[in-house]
Amino acid sequence: MRVLAIDCSARRDGLTARMSQAACEGARQAGAEVDRISLADLKLDHCRMCDPDGWGNCRRYGRCIIPDDFNTLVDRLATADRFVFATPVYFGDLSESAKAFTDRLRRISRFPNRQKFLRNLPTLTIAVAGGGGGGIPTCLMNIEKALTVPGCFILDMVGVARRNAQYKCETLHLAGKALADQPHETWPSRDEPVGK
Repeated sequence: MRVLAIDCSARRDGLTARMSQAACEGARQAGAEVDRISLADLKLDHCRMCDPDGWGNCRRYGRCIIPDDFNTLVDRLATADRFVFATPVYFGDLSESAKAFTDRLRRISRFPNRQKFLRNLPTLTIAVAGGGGGGIPTCLMNIEKALTVPGCFILDMVGVARRNAQYKCETLHLAGKALADQPHETWPSRDEPVGK
């Protein structure tokens, strides 16, 4: 069982990192091998909407032509058994690095042979607000919209604010453990068609 965790914060030791680490530690305790990546350590550009039609290689080949770390990260994600996605909340939305990644992820999944290519990948999403937390609901909604296009099965969405960080850290530890445990009978199979 391999869990890929992507932390989309610019701060490697901030609250978002602490929350994703809690989920990863829970997954490790359940026996999973965890591959945790900080987008701050990668080179990841924004989508260029290539060619006059705005799609470029994305729709033609299912790969991005930008020479950065995106395609390698997608390959690692495509071979994962579980996925943890954590982003700080800015203006009620994902971080800019999270948007750069998910925008390009959605685009490559428009290639006919790559639609829903993550095949019901069980996914835990985390939205971490540094302030009062008012932007968490819209951020979680936007994460769901972005990650279901390539085929993620959103198992749980956890919103965290400074005022509830202590018990949410414990919650995420349990969520990571549950994510890595054997699939529950109500989870969709990765072999069955992905819902729309």
